[in-house]
Amino acid sequence: MRDPTRGTEASQQTAAFLTTVNEVDMSGALSFRKKHRGTILERHGVQLGTMGVMARASVLALKDIPAMNASIENGDTVVYRDYVDLSVAASIPKGPVTPALRNRESMSIVEIEKDIADLARDGKLTMDDLTGGSFTISNSGVWGSLFWHADHQYASDGCVGDMMYIAFTSDRRIIDGREAVAFLTPVKKSLEQPEAMLPE
Repeated sequence: MRDPTRGTEASQQTAAFLTTVNEVDMSGALSFRKKHRGTILERHGVQLGTMGVMARASVLALKDIPAMNASIENGDTVVYRDYVDLSVAASIPKGPVTPALRNRESMSIVEIEKDIADLARDGKLTMDDLTGGSFTISNSGVWGSLFWHADHQYASDGCVGDMMYIAFTSDRRIIDGREAVAFLTPVKKSLEQPEAMLPE
């Protein structure tokens, strides 16, 4: 198993951090979950949690602001991706991991929830599963935290209560403050009006 701090250390030595915070009224997302969880469990065999909703909201915002899904490679080359490999921070007995869910750009909330559940249940993460994420989501609320500053993962440019704070930490070499704030605005909107994220 890899050293989970290696990417964080590399990032801290090279990135110029910027963190922006927004407040989200999660009552819409919680009502959405309550309304649809029985149907989704019956039809798809997966529990609807808030992580799938947060992941889908983030993916939609990433598609609107390409710099959010970029990285710096080889020291000075900015690489813009047309795909989203979404890393979801998880705690397992051997320590924290951030498995990457590949090609999330067109996946539904249900498909994302299934993949999160499969990764957690199988416990068979490979090195390929743990590398290459282009955006990372962490949910510290499951441990009772009100707010925390997420560690920025190397080569992943961004990292993400009834009221909840969402924080976005980015590398200022790619993303300026205006773009960081602009990114959180559609995430907030999607979380507060999640019905719009359901497929037609």
